[in-house]
Amino acid sequence: MKLVYALSLLFVLYSCKKEVASTAETEKQELPTTAVTESDVSKIQYTEFVLSQESKALIENWTEYNQLQEQVGYIKKGDLSYFNDNEEAITKLLKDLTKNIPDSLNNNTILARLKIVETNMYKLESLKRLSTSTKAELLGGIKALLVAVSNLDLQLNKIVELKRNENIPKP
Repeated sequence: MKLVYALSLLFVLYSCKKEVASTAETEKQELPTTAVTESDVSKIQYTEFVLSQESKALIENWTEYNQLQEQVGYIKKGDLSYFNDNEEAITKLLKDLTKNIPDSLNNNTILARLKIVETNMYKLESLKRLSTSTKAELLGGIKALLVAVSNLDLQLNKIVELKRNENIPKP
């Protein structure tokens, strides 16, 4: 009888060691990373429009737009820390961005582009917050936001160009 107990004890101890070893092996396996780097973002292909000097002059006092451009700069560097538990600041920025548009730029085309930027910013924020998001999904969200901001810049340039063409005297 003592021999059966001894063998049983030996079997249990041997089994425990195997379990610990298999757990350690599981921990050593690398999980797929969702970290986005600057090189990942730089590989995103889209047409980036920059503001003309006249457009820059019109928006120089629009602080919320400048904050948006600052965050876009961080995103281009692969830094998505702005989207970590910062929902109140994001909401405030987006509301103030729409509320404080300079009068010369306040029209439906700009408001539509701002709504697209807002939608894509919330989408990227939710992708960043979800633990199940893949790197490809994050890069897709980043691309959508970068395209939306670029289209906003293009629209700002068009508004300035139209205003400049309106002031041409006719013979």
